[in-house]
Parts: sequence; C-alpha cells; structure tokens
Amino acid sequence: MTSLPFTQVDAFANAPFSGNPAAVIPLDAWLDVATLQAIAEENNLSETAFTVATPDDPEADFALRWFTPQVEVKLCGHATLASGHVLMQGDHVRFRTRHAGVLTVSRAGEGYALSLPAWAMAPRDLPDLAQGLGGAALESHWRDGGYSLFLFPDEAAVRALTPDFAALRAQGDIMLIATAPGADSDIVSRVFVPGGGVDEDPVTGSAHCLLTPFWAERLGRTRISAVQASARGGRIGCALDGDRVLLTGACRTVIEGRFLL
Repeated sequence: MTSLPFTQVDAFANAPFSGNPAAVIPLDAWLDVATLQAIAEENNLSETAFTVATPDDPEADFALRWFTPQVEVKLCGHATLASGHVLMQGDHVRFRTRHAGVLTVSRAGEGYALSLPAWAMAPRDLPDLAQGLGGAALESHWRDGGYSLFLFPDEAAVRALTPDFAALRAQGDIMLIATAPGADSDIVSRVFVPGGGVDEDPVTGSAHCLLTPFWAERLGRTRISAVQASARGGRIGCALDGDRVLLTGACRTVIEGRFLL
C-alpha cells in the first residue's frame, strides 16, 4: 500500500468554509496519468494539485500539475495558491507548469501573492454559449484554449444566472466567465466549467488572468478589487503588472492526512 501526504486547503479564504477548496498532494515522483486522474476523481474537489520537487531546476522548486475530477487543466490559480501555502519554506516558492510557465507564490502580509500570466481576449459572438449561460449579456469575448467572457450590466444580473449545465457540457471543456461592475467591489464574477467537470467554481484564480486586464483597460487603472459571487464566495485583490497578473488572498488548512493507494 502506498501512502501519500494529503492537505485540503480553502484558498482565497479568510476563514474556513469559504473560498475554493483544493487538495495538495506532494509526490516523490510522478504517478501515471490514470492514477492522478483517479485520485482527483476520488477527492471530488474542483482541483487536486500534485507536485514533485525539482532540485536540478534553477528556476523552480517544484513541478506542478492540476486535475479536476474529469480532466487535467492547463492553469489553476487557487490550487497553486494552496500549494504555496502547503510547501513554502521561506518567503516564496516557484512552480514549473506544463502550459503556464513558472508561477510564483510569495508571502504578502497575512496571506499570499500569486503571479500568473495576463491573458488578453478578443470580442466574438458566442451564441450557443450565451444561450446556455442565460441572461442578457452586453458583450462576449473569447480566448483560444477554451476561455469565454460575458459582460453583464450589473451584479444582480450575474447573481441571477441559472445556466443550462447540460447544454454547456455538450459544448466541451470551456470556461465561461460572467462579469459585471460590483456593488461593494470593483468587479464581480461567476465562473462555470461544466465541460471540465466543475459546474460552478467557487473562486477561480485563472479566470482573473482574463478579468484583470479586461477590467484594467475599462476602469483605467491597474489595481482592482474582485468578488466571485459563488455560494461559498471569495475576495481577490488583482493587480496588472505588464504581462503578469498579481492575485492576493489568504489560505486556511482544513484537512491533513494520508491518501492510501
């Protein structure tokens, strides 16, 4: 029997039972993909993060991969923040990823700062996705790789959305971001990835790679306060710094134990 260290962390959370839960499982060496996927399915969280130390890599301390219960994903912000919370020894830790380069988590006050790539989007009509999402979006935008963004007039419209998850699931592994100006924050959003096994994600770091440059241009400033209006909810500080996005938030460990294979 193989025993793996297991930590469940609420990321972008100032208290337990808020933010977005992620499992963090450090490995001595990579397991096969089918086993990694099965572990993530067993955990049944939006993401499980797996890490392997990389002592011979001058640019990173660990290699990092993320899995939903159904698929491996190219970028996950909250599980990266959670991995930093679990593994950081000094004032920062660096993760090499397969699709998003090297990501750094640093201490920032009582929480952490996460450096991610800033991703631009382009306007595009997305009628099938818009119909499945519901509501009356003012604009729709797209980024290759399966990222869509829909602008709504106000926070109430975003909170009122009741997507048709079966219809959206049939469109494939696409992230849908619904956003609007916030009532008590600069911006508000909700994020849906039904084709990737997560109908609604509680707090999504990767979505703010897109939201931050989108809103920075519209608001005319580089620092933005964000609320993700899921049932659990979470607040994220966002800053645009050239081609990078800096997200700030806290983490809370809620479960520690062993995963037995």
